[in-house]
Amino acid sequence: MPTSPLTTNQDLDPHRLRQAFGVFPTGVVAVAAEVDGRLVGLAASSFTAVSLDPPLVSFSVANTSKTWPDLRRADHLGLTVLADHHGTVCRQLAGPVDDRFDGIVTTVTDDGAATLDDGLVRYDTTIYREVEAGDHTLVLLRLHGVQHSAEQTDATLPLVFHRSTFGRLADPA
Repeated sequence: MPTSPLTTNQDLDPHRLRQAFGVFPTGVVAVAAEVDGRLVGLAASSFTAVSLDPPLVSFSVANTSKTWPDLRRADHLGLTVLADHHGTVCRQLAGPVDDRFDGIVTTVTDDGAATLDDGLVRYDTTIYREVEAGDHTLVLLRLHGVQHSAEQTDATLPLVFHRSTFGRLADPA
């Protein structure tokens, strides 16, 4: 059944555009580091693999972020792929700055990259490049280390952000 053609001069209302973007589900990562002796971090639902050679990943951060100016000063950044049981943790990482890591078990490398101990995958990264992209900044990160447990069960699934809510993938069985 044919659909109507796309209109080229349509009003790209931010509310309608956010709804359209929300149709595509994404995974969620915690981005964190120790900066000036304290843990700083945020949750990002725009994580993606970019390149194998050199090994690069990316995420986007709002230009209005109050956390990114501090976080970007870190020598290394830790990225943790969040599991489907991390919905509360994700909301906490988006909440008040002083409470973001309360009760969350983390590991900090000698270079300052902070990761959540129970994440699905943990990456040690540095900023490769930042690209201004409208109301966000695309952050390209160079990978220096990865920890992915081969012992994870199929029951361990990633946290999924879809239509402004958290969910999980259907079990593959």
